[in-house]
Amino acid sequence: MNRSYNCKDEELAVLCRFSAISLRRDLADFTAYSPKLGETYLATFESGIAKVEELLSPASETAEMKKITDRIYSGMNDVLDHVKHLGGYLKMAGSSINLSAADFGLSELRKGINNGDPEKVLDRMTEVNKNIATYKAALAEQGFTELLETKLLNAHASLNTDRQLQYQILTNRKALVQSNVETLNVLNSQLTEILRIGKILYQGKDAVKQQEYTLAALKKRVRRISKKEADMPVTPGTPQPQ
Repeated sequence: MNRSYNCKDEELAVLCRFSAISLRRDLADFTAYSPKLGETYLATFESGIAKVEELLSPASETAEMKKITDRIYSGMNDVLDHVKHLGGYLKMAGSSINLSAADFGLSELRKGINNGDPEKVLDRMTEVNKNIATYKAALAEQGFTELLETKLLNAHASLNTDRQLQYQILTNRKALVQSNVETLNVLNSQLTEILRIGKILYQGKDAVKQQEYTLAALKKRVRRISKKEADMPVTPGTPQPQ
């Protein structure tokens, strides 16, 4: 079944949640326009929103994703400490290795950790671990241990496993949402009606409320909030929005 709405699935739920807030505030005006647009109508709309929100992000999966995300950022934070030690050994090795921290992969790895970018961290850890295997003898002469090597290898494996778990959860959820598109379409149908009635009630009378019942303006608001959240600075060890 095709989607009847032109936005992301998760955006539809937020658009509806914003509209429900406006509708509750203006319910007297809507009910005066048509008795069918009363408390029962609003309750049905809010129930539909809750149903879609649960479909898009069930509480159990949200908790599991948060646990995995916490583990990912905590693990990357631990790697940052290992990178400091490894960087020290690399500098002590001097001409026996003759690679800078950037050439060894440490600079970009550190940057990936500080930016909270698991994909970049995975890529750079692969490079760093390969270089460790190549220059292990020279590093060992400076104090680099098997234990530190094992910690870095385990950290890479753990991060890779957690990213795969996240991908699996998201993929399964997308498949379930796709099989329940009708539920989202029904909710969108009610949203469309609310916006249409809101336009009738407030166009030319209340510019602020008219904007609240204009789909294009609502989309801009939702995406502005989403972008603001995405642009928030990342602190290693702090879970990011999913």
